[in-house]
Amino acid sequence: MANPLAVVMAAGQGTRMESDLPKVLVEVCGRPMIHYVLDALAKGGIEQVIVVVGYRADDVRRELAGRDGVFFALQEEQLGTGHAVMACREFLEPHDGPVLVVAGDSPMIQASSIAKLIEAFGRDHCACLMGTAQKEDPTGLGRVVRDQQGEFQAIVEEKDATPQQRQITEVNMTTYVFDCQSLMGALSQLRSDNAQGEYYVTDCPGILKSEGRNVQALDALTPGESLSINNMKELAIVEAEIRRTDSA
Repeated sequence: MANPLAVVMAAGQGTRMESDLPKVLVEVCGRPMIHYVLDALAKGGIEQVIVVVGYRADDVRRELAGRDGVFFALQEEQLGTGHAVMACREFLEPHDGPVLVVAGDSPMIQASSIAKLIEAFGRDHCACLMGTAQKEDPTGLGRVVRDQQGEFQAIVEEKDATPQQRQITEVNMTTYVFDCQSLMGALSQLRSDNAQGEYYVTDCPGILKSEGRNVQALDALTPGESLSINNMKELAIVEAEIRRTDSA
């Protein structure tokens, strides 16, 4: 299996963070949150990382200028997570191997989970492997629907979920490993005919599954890793968890 590379989505402003900084530069326990993500990727064996920048892109580039193996792709308009990955085409088109796609606002992601996902991806010869987590309160998150045999069926967003599906506690964490060329094919089929008019990477697993490709979901992420940061309340929760972990 070729060396994996990673795409880190880091283009947003984070308007609910009470700051005009790019969201990924908001500090968590004294460090811009994106450094936690990049540290975990490096420790998990990822040597090449493409950071997707957009809002105040030069600030993110300057912050990360000293990190080895980090490259940048510009997402001039923020038209969704799928659009962010599309911005990386020049890096992805020549790559023949796994691509890990993660969010830059998830500082609790762990190197051990990344390594586990990469290993399972290679072992099971997947077109796409999603890293999922169990959450006691899954409110607001996409549910992972499985069939009676436990095989992945679909990601259903909460607004589209039935009352029964809303009881599911396994959630999508925007952490994927794709076969790169399979990902490129799925990206070319994304459509923006939704309420937000955006392209979603969450649609890629369903596209690949509809083609008969091997798409799996692995409950490999800890509840702590499901903590992303979208507002000041969530920032406080993540900081408390990091301090708790560091003192354990």
